[in-house]
Amino acid sequence: DRLRFTFGVQALVETTSKGDRNPSEVRLLVQIQRNGGWVTEKDITIKGKTTSQYLASVVVGNLPPRPFNIRMRRMTPDSTTDQLQNKTLWSSYTEIIDVKQCYPNTALVGVQVDSEQFGSQQVSRNYHLRGRILQVPSNYNPQTRQYSGIWDGTFKPAYSNNMAWCLWDMLTHPRYGMGKRLGAADVDKWALYVIGQYCDQSVPDGFGGTEPRITCNAYLTTQRKAWDVLSDFCSAMRCMPVWNGQTLTFVQDRPSDKVWTYNRSNVVMPDDGAPFRYSFSALKDRHNAVEVNWIDPNNGQETATELVEDTQAIARYGRNVTKMDAFGCTSRGQAHRAGLWLIKTELLETQTVDFSVGAEGLRHVPGDVIEICDDDYAGISTGGRVLAVNSQTRTLTLDREITLPSSGTTLISLVDGNGNPVSVEVQSVTDGVKVKVSRVPDGVAEYSVWGLKLPTLRQRLFRCVSIRENDDGTYAITAVQHVPEKEAIVDNGAHFDGDQSGTVNGVTPPAVQHLTAEVTADSGEYQVLARWDTPKVVKGVSFLLRLTVTADDGSERLVSTARTTETTYRFTQLALGNYRLTVRAVNAWGQ
Repeated sequence: DRLRFTFGVQALVETTSKGDRNPSEVRLLVQIQRNGGWVTEKDITIKGKTTSQYLASVVVGNLPPRPFNIRMRRMTPDSTTDQLQNKTLWSSYTEIIDVKQCYPNTALVGVQVDSEQFGSQQVSRNYHLRGRILQVPSNYNPQTRQYSGIWDGTFKPAYSNNMAWCLWDMLTHPRYGMGKRLGAADVDKWALYVIGQYCDQSVPDGFGGTEPRITCNAYLTTQRKAWDVLSDFCSAMRCMPVWNGQTLTFVQDRPSDKVWTYNRSNVVMPDDGAPFRYSFSALKDRHNAVEVNWIDPNNGQETATELVEDTQAIARYGRNVTKMDAFGCTSRGQAHRAGLWLIKTELLETQTVDFSVGAEGLRHVPGDVIEICDDDYAGISTGGRVLAVNSQTRTLTLDREITLPSSGTTLISLVDGNGNPVSVEVQSVTDGVKVKVSRVPDGVAEYSVWGLKLPTLRQRLFRCVSIRENDDGTYAITAVQHVPEKEAIVDNGAHFDGDQSGTVNGVTPPAVQHLTAEVTADSGEYQVLARWDTPKVVKGVSFLLRLTVTADDGSERLVSTARTTETTYRFTQLALGNYRLTVRAVNAWGQ
């Protein structure tokens, strides 16, 4: 339908006998053969001055039927002297077919720019996209992040950057996600509903305001393994995916009530008499400083690094740094919380416990919080079985003797008729095994489990991470230490000073690169044409130039300063000497 001709000059400059370099020009014709004769379609004149190659292009329409001949004709006589450089070249031609294409599931943008605005640098385009319309709960308002009433399990289309529903979309969408292998019934939407509410809760942003705890602002631009993408989402939400035998569910590291208590009376006793086996993380794996990479929207969506440190741990153990990428993070506060969560997890939750139970003792699933009452660890009896229950006298008969401390409140943990753990106050102990409590929970049965909470003994909570069936029919349980206070430490750990962007007006000047200086002589004086470019184009940025000369005594003397918004500048009337030129970019506030 059309042809684009690309042509230009290798150089275009005329040098006088005095050494001055002056502009020149060259004329070209673009011709097409029509009905046996050559017809001029474009008459082009290139004017200016350049010592390097310069290319331009024109588009010709209304083409004759194929096949036909085309040519470019130079009308300016060829140069016969080295003082005139105007050699032309025909670089290429491009066939353009005008057809309307459809681009399903694609946001298509076309931009035409003037090359004079960018000089020698490549044009870089960046777009801020809101992203996909997701399926979110029908009782959820993504704008206010509020939930109304009880969710009936249905969805509605809406824009949202809630990490849980971004993950739901990725798992169930048949085009770009895992929807062809996982159906909606295969993913635990109820677990994601609770996780989504947790992500939407407001926490301090570090600047005196609040923000959602976790948001997702990520672009999935390359094909990757599904497990890797799933791991990125889950790591950002502080959770792990678990297949429970029926659905893909998710376990989040957040404070929750314990579901069961384990002691020596309801676990499998090994031959060595130590049912609970503990291991600890290595000191080298306990990091106390993290460099968190995140996307800064106030700096052109460039990658920024947030350093998070635990100064007390550094002073005690020495500096141990690691790096991490905060997936989908565009908030400095969220990046700080991600790094602090990693540090506190490694420093506070250092223990892992392994034990085995019979089938009747398995009362939890991976992700549940359990309590371990280990007599060997505590040095006293902290758990066992209830042998008898007297609701009228509020007396429990235990299977082993206990001793109350001289001061403080002692609690005993029991299991009610609904299978829920309930803690009541111990008022007195008779004969070491008869315990009078403040009240007897409904449904406490004989031979049920009890656990003791002493004021001098910290409650030991663990989160189950795996359950494995052994060959003998028992179940091996692995759990990691759980510190409920960690959430408050992490959520309130971000405190920043000043503006998030690091500059007064939020514009960070780009770096100056590819600085060159072209020197020409002019009647015993010299001219210098300075050129440079930047990695990216930023509005509101100007350039400060500083030219100095080295004197005979070795000192440096200022010759000239200048400020320009262009990427070129010419210094004139310079004497022969050794000069130094510096160029730096500044914003409107001089930063």
